[in-house]
Amino acid sequence: MSTKIVTLPGDGIGPEILAPAVELLRAFVPDVEIEEHVFGGASIDAHGTALTDEVLAACRTADAVLLAAVGGPKWDTTDPAQPRPEQGLLGLRKGLGLYANLRPVRPVPALYDASPLRRDIIEGTDLLVVRELTGGIYFGKSGREPDSAYDTCTYTRAEVERIARTAFEAARRRAAASGRRAKVTSVDKANVMETSRLWREVVTGVAADYDDVHLEHLLVDNAAMQLVSHPADFDVVVAENLFGDILSDEAAMLTGSLGMLPSASLGAAGDPGLFEPVHGSAPDIAGKGIANPLATFLSVALMLRHGLGRPEDAERIERAVDEVLEDGMRTPDLAGGTLAPPPMADVPPEVEVGTAEMTTAVIEALAS
Repeated sequence: MSTKIVTLPGDGIGPEILAPAVELLRAFVPDVEIEEHVFGGASIDAHGTALTDEVLAACRTADAVLLAAVGGPKWDTTDPAQPRPEQGLLGLRKGLGLYANLRPVRPVPALYDASPLRRDIIEGTDLLVVRELTGGIYFGKSGREPDSAYDTCTYTRAEVERIARTAFEAARRRAAASGRRAKVTSVDKANVMETSRLWREVVTGVAADYDDVHLEHLLVDNAAMQLVSHPADFDVVVAENLFGDILSDEAAMLTGSLGMLPSASLGAAGDPGLFEPVHGSAPDIAGKGIANPLATFLSVALMLRHGLGRPEDAERIERAVDEVLEDGMRTPDLAGGTLAPPPMADVPPEVEVGTAEMTTAVIEALAS
């Protein structure tokens, strides 16, 4: 049987980074069937909505969904009656039952100096943020009056339990692969919020089933500070929707660029997952051929690992990405506008390249 992947190029640099990712995917899944659909702002322009019923139906019948990026100033609005690209993403998550977002954060040694944090702070960092996706304030009742507005945060015991189990299982798998002790850090605001008190109660209850995994609780403000002061102390971080959204972006910057971070959104076993880079659509560089495709390549790796059951192929892609970075290849977001000074004799010089050159380098690294 062929493997069906629905691809959603989206907006801005989306089509530019998705095309090489599909090329990479075809190298690992020869019988793959690619079905591309418009999504986000492009879908608003074409159909008046960010996600059509037809596209959602196609995603439901796929083995996995690969999304590039959505959004841009063209569709920015504060009018609640107007469609926005991000509504397509929320609708897709809800429509596919994707309740768990996984964001691995592992700074590559070759890019330690690209991080805004000192090398000695980020060395050894290898963490996973597990964010609850379909509950909380983003999906609660909301409204607006002339002089006031409200957004309601609601969680059920079942919603908290399933995301907690996702986090504990992930910690257990990571420990088996690395040999280190598993740890889950649960983030909440239990000193203020009733939903957080329920969250802490349920996560503590789930931990009783995982005596091989250490559990710690952190208030979200403390967690935000610890992520930038002692990131290597974290293993798996689990948080509700809003907190997870903010903390995962904060953690992403440990790598020096959002252009390096992939993500996976998963639902029930057997249902298609959604795989996408963390970064946005970057309309300011769209069409210039300089977008960083590495986060999308790493999202393909997550797809192979979590969506298609091909962990060995996922590791090959991750090693190839590390290799080209160690060889000095840098897209402009990684070069930061100023490449490193001439290196020592045994260190490759850094070379600024575009999307096509970086794609070629990764494919060649895979071939070798």
